[in-house]
Amino acid sequence: VKRISGYARLIARGLQKKFKLSDDFIEYLSLFAPLHDIGKVAISDDILHKPGPLTDAEFDLMRSHITVGRDIVDQALSEFALEQISHVDVLRNIVLLHHEKINGSGYLGLKGEEDIPLEARIIAVADVLDALLSERSYKPAWDFNRALQELQRMAVDQLDSACVDVVSQSEDEIERILHS
Repeated sequence: VKRISGYARLIARGLQKKFKLSDDFIEYLSLFAPLHDIGKVAISDDILHKPGPLTDAEFDLMRSHITVGRDIVDQALSEFALEQISHVDVLRNIVLLHHEKINGSGYLGLKGEEDIPLEARIIAVADVLDALLSERSYKPAWDFNRALQELQRMAVDQLDSACVDVVSQSEDEIERILHS
């Protein structure tokens, strides 16, 4: 989760001028980024660490982590009277929308930059980058160049191309985050 935070901060800093992002927004984005998959606490380890492909039923359960996560966040915010914290909408968007794709093929079917908030698009790229660069039960870690090629392929219609452009210019910083 530390890497996701680092990648998110790096991408947001790279987009700061283009999107006129405040330092405050970037700090909250970085702070909230590790919570993107909080809903996975409700998913069995057998599914989370399955070495092969998921069945349709398992994938449906895996997809539920976004709504479960949003419910956990909303319950925690309410329970501890935190609804008024700054940028709470950013937190909710990160948790619920980080699997949305520009072409509408994401978990909820939102489409385009108009429907998918920037914070969710940033976390989507950070999440995919981390998955590619890290060893998983179903695959070995990829090197940066192979991961970048996959991100660029996905930037055609799935991932935010501006976010991927920042990644393509940040190999040294990404390697530092990966190995810290």
